[in-house]
Amino acid sequence: MVGGEAAMEIRILSKHGKGVREIAREVGVSRNTVRRYLRVPDAARYRERPPQPGKLSAFEGYILQRLASALPDRLAATVLLRELRARGYVGGYTLVKDFVAAQQPAAVVEPVVRFETAPGQQMQVDWATIRRGEDRLSVFVATLGWSRAAYVEFVTDERLETLLSAHERAFLAFGGVPDEVLYDNMRMVVLARDRYGPGQHRFQPGLLDFAGYCGFRPKLCRPYRAQTKGKVERFIRYLRGSFWVPLASRMAAEGLVVDAAAANLAAGRWLREVANARRHATTGAVPAERLAEERPSLRSIPAPYGGTVPASLDRPSRMVRPILGIQHPLAIYDTLLTLPQPEGVA
Repeated sequence: MVGGEAAMEIRILSKHGKGVREIAREVGVSRNTVRRYLRVPDAARYRERPPQPGKLSAFEGYILQRLASALPDRLAATVLLRELRARGYVGGYTLVKDFVAAQQPAAVVEPVVRFETAPGQQMQVDWATIRRGEDRLSVFVATLGWSRAAYVEFVTDERLETLLSAHERAFLAFGGVPDEVLYDNMRMVVLARDRYGPGQHRFQPGLLDFAGYCGFRPKLCRPYRAQTKGKVERFIRYLRGSFWVPLASRMAAEGLVVDAAAANLAAGRWLREVANARRHATTGAVPAERLAEERPSLRSIPAPYGGTVPASLDRPSRMVRPILGIQHPLAIYDTLLTLPQPEGVA
């Protein structure tokens, strides 16, 4: 390309007595270009081509709007890629990732402690509080240690009855019961750590009865070391970024607040088409496919639990009433909660 420097070089070479052909060869331009710059000393430079709009240009406004609607939370680039695909975007993931990264400060990655378990050995469980107050919303999360298959259920309380019913539906979703379930120190699970000696905890009687009925052993992670159940902890972060923040921000734009029914309706599809269908970064395998391999190592699912569960040590016992099936779909959410098919894996 001929610019100011090349034009100057052409004129200098001409003053040194070189011909048009020789100048063209040295500068790397055509002879007509050389003649033009020698004939018209103040000839304008070639105009640089205006930058052509990139594949992402038409969608940058949408991305900025979605990022703003999710504040103070972040939207993952993989989430935005799925949404952009549904709107006609044909570019790659890197363009979206780089654009999103330019709008947000770099996240601080905390070190994690990883350990692996055998097929059918362990399920990790935790609560995550989504919203407090009168319209409280929490989510029960269960992850199988070997396959990384996950189950989530949004609920309006964190009572023991709710916890056990969610366990039952997780076992149904996975197709079996693991040898052990790992918890942190949630009050609905353990009453006193090491009560009867090191590692011999005083578990909630209702949970212990349920565990014996289903055939799994409750296990506690080390105090102040939630990383020992890092698989479910990392999945909760993934759930927030890939599912909850996009859903809540999208519905908020329509003036709607996500309730448990809407969240569970969307979560079922998200688990099936995104979370359990992606290639897991650690295992390198698809959780749903790996679950099919793990399922023969799980224990058989017993009949629905019907034991008594004390709400607390000083309150009367309450019967657990397992909730069968799923929430009825709400027509108003059908359009809002439609998730596009995943493009590749993240």
